[in-house]
Amino acid sequence: MFLRPFLIPTVCALAALTAACDGDGVRISSTRTEEPDAKGALKVVDALQCPQTMGSLARKGSASAEGTICTYAGPRGAEVTLHMVKLNGKPASEALRKFEADLSAALPHAMAQLKSAKAHAEAEAEAAAAAGHAGTLPKDGVDIQANDEDATISMPGLHIESKGDDASVRIGGFHIDANDGEGRVNIEGEANGDNVSVQAHQDSAEIRTRAAGEATRASWILTDNRASEAGWRLVGYEARGPAGGPIIVATVRSRDTNRGRVFEDAKELVALNVGE
Repeated sequence: MFLRPFLIPTVCALAALTAACDGDGVRISSTRTEEPDAKGALKVVDALQCPQTMGSLARKGSASAEGTICTYAGPRGAEVTLHMVKLNGKPASEALRKFEADLSAALPHAMAQLKSAKAHAEAEAEAAAAAGHAGTLPKDGVDIQANDEDATISMPGLHIESKGDDASVRIGGFHIDANDGEGRVNIEGEANGDNVSVQAHQDSAEIRTRAAGEATRASWILTDNRASEAGWRLVGYEARGPAGGPIIVATVRSRDTNRGRVFEDAKELVALNVGE
């Protein structure tokens, strides 16, 4: 079955929070933050720095909209746009939702697939809770129950329940739900105040991260193995900024599903402007 080889590396990754497991598998990492904004203060900027090149990216023209927008071209027609966004007293999350809505419109099939999978997963979770099947983490001891392909493993800080195509894992602050037949995996959790969310269903995946602290350090990626009409397979953003703003947001549209160099260069543009 798909779920068993998937769960082992995933559990290892979450347990270590550094993906320190051997072999292939899903890799999840979370930066350890001992106190808010431990990486250092982010800068307050009043205009963008837009170098002519940044790694694989080349600037198209000059900054526009009074120095608040710069556009870059990348390999295979990738597009990166750097934005300076004033919050004007509003939360950064409100501004980021607008970016997500605009970017996700480029991959409509992915959004539809993921929304359907999320609704199905929520319905299953509610049914399991109503039936009293929701897993609980024991305070001590180890409990292992197995029957053919069904199994339940409980120990302090870890609960794994597998039944047919379905599997559920709770480890620390993370909860993983997977269904082999539907090709669906959902991961939600928090570590040291940092939030990580991964939702995958067949051809599509959505990954969201948000670091702890009042400052904005967030990323969002939506991918689809099926190219859109415009050829896009990946869209997303990297956003950083001090509490109160402005925030610097680099949006990415790519024809590759791998984040690769384009997304890393977009992050470097953000860091150049506002810091790490």
